[in-house]
Amino acid sequence: MTRSTLAALLTLALCACSGGTLVGPLPASPGGGTAAPPATGPADLASLPAHCTARGSGLQVLPDPACTPGAIDPRVTQDDLGTTVCRSGYTRTVRPPTSYTEPLKRELMLRYGDTGPLGAYELDHLISLELGGNPTSVANLWPEPGASPNPKDQVELAANRAVCSGRMTLADAQRAIATDWVQLGRRLGAT
Repeated sequence: MTRSTLAALLTLALCACSGGTLVGPLPASPGGGTAAPPATGPADLASLPAHCTARGSGLQVLPDPACTPGAIDPRVTQDDLGTTVCRSGYTRTVRPPTSYTEPLKRELMLRYGDTGPLGAYELDHLISLELGGNPTSVANLWPEPGASPNPKDQVELAANRAVCSGRMTLADAQRAIATDWVQLGRRLGAT
């Protein structure tokens, strides 16, 4: 099975299991690195509902699955963990710049009805970069209450360690964190 076939199957499996839409790949730059994130435009935000409702309370809030179903980066696969998410410093190579995230954070806060100051929220990747989440897709970003670090960060770290040690597959970790990161944290002993 080719790597691209495996990535496509993983995308379909995650979509079916999460009940949401997982969006596709980001283009690789010619040197094999990460391409610049695409600009967020009306078409990207138009794909989301006008109003989103978070579930839960306090710092253990889950995003609205209709607004934030999660999205994977198909360049990250089970076969290349050692050169991607299990490599020290990997997330620095794919994290989008604040010039991209800050305007998006404002818009997503409006859709979620969050009225607090920008600093009271983290624009978070539902499927974290440490688990091969899509860095720039609006389907994978949401205004998580609380500044960073926060409780979800510990779950992301524990899940990354489980994937990198072979205790959990990448697909299982991606599906679990997109479905209910609080429950995944309990399962991993991180919350």
